[in-house]
Amino acid sequence: MTDSQKSDETAVVANDEEIQASAAGQSGVEAAAPAEPAVPVAGEAGPAAATEEPAAPVADAEEPAPVADAAEPAPKPASPAPRPASPHAPSPAAFAARPKAAASVIPAAPAAQPTAVSLAEAAKWGRAEGDGHVFLTIDGEEQPVGQYPGVSTDEALAYFARKYDDVVAQIVLMEHRVESKAPATDMQKTVEHLREQLAERNMVGDIRAAEARLDALAGQISELEKSEKAAHDAARSAELAAREAIVAEAESIASQDPSQVQWKTSSARMNELFESWKTAQKNGIRLGRSNEDALWKRFRSARTIFDRHRRAYFSQLDSTNSAAKVAKEQLIVEAEALSSSTDWGFAAGEYRRLMDQWKATPRASRKDDDALWLRFRAAQDVFFSNRQAANDEIDQQYTQNLAVKEALIAEAQALLPITDLNAAKKALQSIRDRWEEAGKVPRADMGRIEAGLRKVEDTVREAEEDKWRRSNPETKARTNSALSQLEAAIAGLREDLEKAEKAGDQRRIKNAREALEAREAWLDQIQRSASDLA
Repeated sequence: MTDSQKSDETAVVANDEEIQASAAGQSGVEAAAPAEPAVPVAGEAGPAAATEEPAAPVADAEEPAPVADAAEPAPKPASPAPRPASPHAPSPAAFAARPKAAASVIPAAPAAQPTAVSLAEAAKWGRAEGDGHVFLTIDGEEQPVGQYPGVSTDEALAYFARKYDDVVAQIVLMEHRVESKAPATDMQKTVEHLREQLAERNMVGDIRAAEARLDALAGQISELEKSEKAAHDAARSAELAAREAIVAEAESIASQDPSQVQWKTSSARMNELFESWKTAQKNGIRLGRSNEDALWKRFRSARTIFDRHRRAYFSQLDSTNSAAKVAKEQLIVEAEALSSSTDWGFAAGEYRRLMDQWKATPRASRKDDDALWLRFRAAQDVFFSNRQAANDEIDQQYTQNLAVKEALIAEAQALLPITDLNAAKKALQSIRDRWEEAGKVPRADMGRIEAGLRKVEDTVREAEEDKWRRSNPETKARTNSALSQLEAAIAGLREDLEKAEKAGDQRRIKNAREALEAREAWLDQIQRSASDLA
């Protein structure tokens, strides 16, 4: 295994460990993510979000401690610094920050006078007595909600009305969140918490209307949760399909025939798929442990198979390259030994043989193969350069021979066209004898010179063959025999035509004329051939 293959294998293992660590880390982060707060926090939009929590009235030091209803716990000690109470409802954030078991009996303290509108609304659902006891009217019955001694009845009633307003403010905030399609996480818990507050009956207001609004909210939140679940399921299905596509492509790449794979392109694509997997693992929707584990096993298996095939391919390629390098180095040794040969014909044939073997030998690595080819070609170039130099020297010696043969070609061409075949043959034979005596010509002119004489020789040979055909006794005999047969046939057809005309048989007349015309045409052609032979 080469160093590059070892580093690739190490990278695959490291990448596998990285993706598993990433998945484990994200699972931990997801498990530790805090849930959405059950109640609104300061700063959220809402009808009462901008108001501050009014301080509970504080009693004077000389005043006796107030008496609470038996069903309510004793209040915590109040702050020694009194401050006037606000006539407005407290903010949801301030309300949520209060202890759940807040005292129903409030120490007497100076307080701001409630507005006529809020008192009129509160008076529809409750009343206060002179000793500070406050009662809630619900379903036609009165229920005690608490006592606020040391203040006027209006202030006592207004205090417990503000507690109802706090709950309504939170309901309004929840309605706005549902209307704006905010995440429904823990919204149902908040609704249940508000139901519990209303069920304590420690406030004055339209309890049933608030409960009805909470019922409506519960239904809307359920629909919102269903919508969110459907959207999540769709996104999860899309994420699963995308992850499946990554795995399927990786498996497709891994299943290729190793001998046909484009390793550079396929390796780059496999790395891209791995980066896509890590991105999906880090930023995508969770698919569930079973799905992610199954997909990861398939993806890891595909990458492992691909890497094993790649290492095996390049290992085999290294062996093949080494064998090819040894074989081509041997061919180079032979080529270099022939480079100084002066046996031009033999050495040229040997170089052709070496070139055929070079082409049949597998390629080494590109770098090695290019270097080996340069050495092989250099040996060839030395030989062929030497041969060309020798041929150039010989060509200089053959220049005079070229002038002699060009004159002989002009003499041979003067024999055409042939009028006397015997004289032409004699003259051509004399030209041939002098042609051989002239010797060789430069290689560059050899083809042109040979073609010029060959043209005259071919013309003389064709004339001789034509004369033989015309004087061949056998051909003449066949021609005379055909003439005799046609003349006899024509005479017979003429007799048949005369008989048909006498009989007036039009059909026979027509057939006899057609046959006679055909035979006469054949006779004319044969007679012309016989004239040529004569």
